[in-house]
Amino acid sequence: MKFEKNTELDQANLRIIIAAIAVVYMVILVFLPGHRLDTYLPVITYIGLFLLASIVFRQAIARWPGHYPARRIFAMVHDYTGTCFGLVIGGEAALPLYAVMVWVNLGNGMRYGSRYLAIATGLALLALLVVYRLTPYWQAQPFMVLMLLITSTVIPFYAHLLLERTRKASEEAVAANLEKSRFLAQASHDLRQPIHSIGLFTACLRESRLGDEERRLVDNIDRSLLNVSQLFRSILDLYTLDNGRILPKLQSVNLGEWLAELIRQNAEAARWAGVELRLRPCQYWVRTDPALLATMVQNVLSNCFKYGAQRPVLIGVRRRGAGLAIVVYDRGNGIAEEHLGQVFEEFYRVRQVRDKDVEGVGLGLSIVKRLGALIGVQVALRSRLGRGTAVTLYGLPIALAAASTVNREEARQVGLLTGLKVCLVEDDHNVLLATSALLERWGCVVQAEWSAQDLVTDCDIIVADYDLGTHATGIECIDDVRRQRGWAVPAMIITGHDIEKIQAALHDRQISILSKPVRPAELRATLRALRDRQGRAVEETL
Repeated sequence: MKFEKNTELDQANLRIIIAAIAVVYMVILVFLPGHRLDTYLPVITYIGLFLLASIVFRQAIARWPGHYPARRIFAMVHDYTGTCFGLVIGGEAALPLYAVMVWVNLGNGMRYGSRYLAIATGLALLALLVVYRLTPYWQAQPFMVLMLLITSTVIPFYAHLLLERTRKASEEAVAANLEKSRFLAQASHDLRQPIHSIGLFTACLRESRLGDEERRLVDNIDRSLLNVSQLFRSILDLYTLDNGRILPKLQSVNLGEWLAELIRQNAEAARWAGVELRLRPCQYWVRTDPALLATMVQNVLSNCFKYGAQRPVLIGVRRRGAGLAIVVYDRGNGIAEEHLGQVFEEFYRVRQVRDKDVEGVGLGLSIVKRLGALIGVQVALRSRLGRGTAVTLYGLPIALAAASTVNREEARQVGLLTGLKVCLVEDDHNVLLATSALLERWGCVVQAEWSAQDLVTDCDIIVADYDLGTHATGIECIDDVRRQRGWAVPAMIITGHDIEKIQAALHDRQISILSKPVRPAELRATLRALRDRQGRAVEETL
């Protein structure tokens, strides 16, 4: 939750501090040679009362926060009245209290804006004239009074110029940031589409009967696409983190099953790198955000594939303190001790001669650390040159085992998606062709549609893009089909837009979301889960 800074409370706290300093200053004067207590006792008494009133005023501001113009002006009058009394009674020795006037003037202007700066300046000039009329010493020093009047005018005027420049610069920065956000959002969507379609086309090729040479070419395409996809995801993750748009969604997760599924999703990338992924099974449950934790582990695995190619990687879970830790250990090149303190910085890379062809820009571990801070997971790294690296994600709270409504092992054993009727709605030509071709390779019966208008279908599952042009969104398309059919047909949205906004719009519609570019293994697993949901729904209606 974001809290707005209470500038009035800050000003009230500073008022109390300055009043306390003024009391101390006047007390010190009493003990100086040539000064008497009875001269300064009225000032000390008044400032003491002023201090008590300021404390009460501060408590009122804390009790009733908000923007009250009358209260702010009253605070200025309160400050100037106390300062004037001290200047009138204290005479020449009280002149340093003029600094309080400057503070009141600039403090209100800097905190509340140019309008309050002008009001404070007017009240300050009036206060100086009152002191001049009531103080013989000031009347005997007209040039000093003139200097104080000029100072009380010039300094606020200069502060006003600085405030205006700061305001304009701030507005320009906000406008530039909004423009950058719009550009990145559009670029994100436009870049996701071709990466997504290329990935599905290569998956179609992989499902075909290929010779060894053709399969090697497909592997090279997939490997290059994976590098582009990972870089793209890293940049988007960093942008999303910088904008504070990631909110953890905690739930109970079977850590053993979750890690096994993550290993399956990264099996192809591991094969390309010549890495054998070894997972030590466990039966622990934890409470965490599985999507954010998956991004953390995938970034760690990506580094293992880059810097520990052709060597095994071990993934295990162990107890650490009151929680659990995921440990990923590779036998790669390792990291020298002098670099260990910097590897979590953005764009920092440990470059060695043998690493000159390694892809990446040095964002992986910085994203891991920042995501960990969001979900309460800490990151530790141990490494030795030539011996490998161990990354530990610890602080995962242990949770009670949740009742599982789906037997994942049975779902994996059902086989291909033969005979599953899928209604695919996608307005991008290449994505439509690629997704349709891949689904048909998996045995699905595909109804491919360019638009959601006048859509009639008897499908088992709906797969829709979120952005379907100006006529409808994927959510509206799914709602229309469900109304026609009279039941909640299992559905999935595949999108290149911000998932957080779409999730907020879904409410309780029971619609799965996948973010482009989607890996074929992820798409297949989601379709199987939706088919299982569809089977249960049919059983309940019988």
